[in-house]
Amino acid sequence: MTTSIALQLYTIRDALARDFTGVIKKIAALGYVGVETSGVYGGSPQTAARLFTELGLTVCSAHLPLPIGDKQNEVLDKAATLGCSRIVLGGTPRDVKTVEQVKRACDSFNEANAVAQAHGLTFAIHNHWWEFERVEDGRTVFQVMRDLLAPTVQFELDVYWAKTGGADPVEMVRVLGARAPLLHIKDGPCVVGQSMMAVGEGAVNIPGVIQASANTADWLIVELDACATDMLEAVEKSYHYLVGKGFARGNQN
Repeated sequence: MTTSIALQLYTIRDALARDFTGVIKKIAALGYVGVETSGVYGGSPQTAARLFTELGLTVCSAHLPLPIGDKQNEVLDKAATLGCSRIVLGGTPRDVKTVEQVKRACDSFNEANAVAQAHGLTFAIHNHWWEFERVEDGRTVFQVMRDLLAPTVQFELDVYWAKTGGADPVEMVRVLGARAPLLHIKDGPCVVGQSMMAVGEGAVNIPGVIQASANTADWLIVELDACATDMLEAVEKSYHYLVGKGFARGNQN
């Protein structure tokens, strides 16, 4: 079965700040099946959740802080309000550069995962390029994390940042398998600091990623951090590329 398509709302944060309801309605009308939230709710999570339900948009996942310490109840309540079963950490801290630092980070991630699991949720970690930098023993931060994280911790593999960091995203998808049910699909030159492009117009091997993830990905989540062209236009072009090629399932052809 073709994987469902969603949009990470961080992509259109500027447009949402101007007209949250109108822009979300446009995303639904384009045919996106789901959305991934990232701190932009158009007033409140309750308001956003009502709108998503009204438009038939599934909240496939939510980028939230770790559900530990004084943030635990807030994060769990927000996930419940949004009606999503997957919470995602937006990335490891940029200053995690040694094996010992990765170990300390993974202790927190495993604690967060245990809390999530106890409340019927899945916990996943999203990557940037710096997780593919090497620590003192020659492994990448990402490799050390995979060795230290509980097997129930999942990954939201950002294929663009993986390639930017020097990894092969197609191989990463194959290696992670069912442990990466969420894929961030973005495209562009794969150079830090340069603007991204609509999916299908850049250097990422999107067909290869789709083929490799055919039996393991639950969601293909379009995300563009910054774009040289109009962002909503790029979001629409990305949808038509992925759905038109038969790579993703949308609500419109």
